[in-house]
Amino acid sequence: MTDTVKKPIILLVDDDPDFLFQLRHSIERAGFIVSAQESEEEAEFWLKKNKPDLAIFDLMMERDDSGFILAYHAKKAYPDLPVILLTAVTAETGRSFGMEPGDPNRWIKADLYLEKGLHHENLIGHIHSLLNR
Repeated sequence: MTDTVKKPIILLVDDDPDFLFQLRHSIERAGFIVSAQESEEEAEFWLKKNKPDLAIFDLMMERDDSGFILAYHAKKAYPDLPVILLTAVTAETGRSFGMEPGDPNRWIKADLYLEKGLHHENLIGHIHSLLNR
């Protein structure tokens, strides 16, 4: 009799199809199951029927705050769900969103805020850390 290990399911949402494809491939290679969605609307629909083990949202999609909205709704439905906001907003706007306790931007319903451009291996490390806490 063989033991089967359940692979964690990662919800990945980004409106850039090339970025979504590349990141999905890297995360799947690391041993995860990925549900890739291209919009806030698709992700909202998916979240009504499924609970991922971790979610990664782009910040700016259809609207400038799509990732914030997704993070809020995901955490409301699944308070223990680890959420990563992955974005290039700081490079594009100069605006930074700190995630430290006591930070005035802590209203952001995410466990981690990362800038796009980081190596996929680093993101995989963050995924493992959040899943193992």
